[in-house]
Amino acid sequence: MERIPSPARSCARTLTFMRLPLDLDPTARDLVVLGVPYDESGWFPGNRLGPGAVRSASAVAHVPGADRGPGTFDLVDCVDGGDLDLTPWISGAAPEVPYKRLSHLLAGNAAVLLLGGSRSLTLAALRAVAEIHGPVALLHLAADPAGAHPQGDFLYQAIDECLVDPAAVVRIGLRGAGDSGHAQGGLMLDVGRFGRLGVRGAADVVRHRIARRPVYVSVAVDVADPAFAPGTGIRVPGGLTSRELLGFLRCVGDLCPVGFEVTGMSPPQDRSGITTALASEIGGELIHQYARAQRILM
Repeated sequence: MERIPSPARSCARTLTFMRLPLDLDPTARDLVVLGVPYDESGWFPGNRLGPGAVRSASAVAHVPGADRGPGTFDLVDCVDGGDLDLTPWISGAAPEVPYKRLSHLLAGNAAVLLLGGSRSLTLAALRAVAEIHGPVALLHLAADPAGAHPQGDFLYQAIDECLVDPAAVVRIGLRGAGDSGHAQGGLMLDVGRFGRLGVRGAADVVRHRIARRPVYVSVAVDVADPAFAPGTGIRVPGGLTSRELLGFLRCVGDLCPVGFEVTGMSPPQDRSGITTALASEIGGELIHQYARAQRILM
């Protein structure tokens, strides 16, 4: 899949992720990138500006990351599907809107990559993915487990609705209070255990735990230390370095990924743009690992 050539771009044209073709009604694609501009979870506002900022940061990227072998877009048919139509005035119906859109997309396309946006819409994504694949494994990277109490925690709800397999839930990078992963049968690798295992050891744990189950991969940028991602809704020092995070995500190519999300960006909290640059690189890494996984499955 050829991307939009640089000379064809102008200040007025629609910005797409990594200059992918824009297709607002995609069909039979390997992967569709979709923006989810919505604010709800997180201490700092501004999540709704995340998708646009990540696309802007990705415009200078010539390949999804570096030193990764064959061109990713030569291996998978990938397009940018634009943004979900979400506004601050539909809070009560917010999960229903992305669920319907994602159900429609996944009925005709293989996988999606969501650019957030609030982390509160993960449940809607899992509902749409589970319609196609049944209960899926979940690889969730975030600083805040958001699960000290069942009410409002997407993992509790997802397990109650049989959207995910609790035996195949792995949560990485946690450094806040909460026990939802343990209480529901999931595996938690907090930053302390991640540090002791190292990137390779943690990746091996994930490969063993999830194996070849269909897996949904959720990455909140606050899993990285605020030194590398200050523009988030939740800042918790002591997180992963950007090198550790990107290195760890390479294990996704050994799994069977069926959907992705990169969430939690709050561009107003980071005038330097390093958070959206990291989020763009995470998105590129996930697309590359999806392509690698598809080659393994062939």
